[in-house]
Amino acid sequence: MTRNVLIIEDDPDIARLIRVNLQDLDCDATIAGNGLEGVDVFKKRKIDLVVLDLMLPGMDGLSVCREIRKGAAYVPILMLTAKSTELDRVVGLEMGADDYLTKPFSIPELMARIKALFRRVDALASDTSETKEAKEIIEHAGLRIDVQRHQVSIDDVPAELTAREFDLLVHFAHHPGRVFSRVQLLDAVWGYSHEGYEHTVNTHINRLRTKIEKDPSKPRYIQTVWGVGYKFAD
Repeated sequence: MTRNVLIIEDDPDIARLIRVNLQDLDCDATIAGNGLEGVDVFKKRKIDLVVLDLMLPGMDGLSVCREIRKGAAYVPILMLTAKSTELDRVVGLEMGADDYLTKPFSIPELMARIKALFRRVDALASDTSETKEAKEIIEHAGLRIDVQRHQVSIDDVPAELTAREFDLLVHFAHHPGRVFSRVQLLDAVWGYSHEGYEHTVNTHINRLRTKIEKDPSKPRYIQTVWGVGYKFAD
């Protein structure tokens, strides 16, 4: 099955390099050189994944991400950024990006991230035992997760989670009491485990805690196991 990828990148050399390598994944790629053009292409065509640069002329990547997320259909977004501060990563994730890579990046790593996002989409769409498992309601100490509807509430107050935050929470909730290292979480939730990217897990857990914990400094649900990783409360 050929997938359609939209590359929104103002550096033509980087955009062409990504497009060439996407051919190995049986993908057709369309390049947009600025944010406004990217939004226009996205609205007119069926797109299966967006590779989005953060720093764009016309409309920046965060604004593009916000526009894409206004649509009803879920389309994964991989954000590229020359900035490496945690604030930039967090803002991108809050706007709805599923993952990010900091420039300069390696092409094999980029392809691994893209394949992981495709696997996530396939898992959501497939009618398998995993889908049946996803039709449940998980409740724990005031936390309620409707897996099928992708809805979370705490004491009946809705919590707005990004797609990745939701996946992370469900993974924890399916294994109460089990301790996961950061590398294990990367592999299970993101679909890859590159050494040195454990901070991605830390960023997502910190943001998730601010949304579901009454006091993020004293987490009730996702707890830190010092020197090992994290676990969902028994």
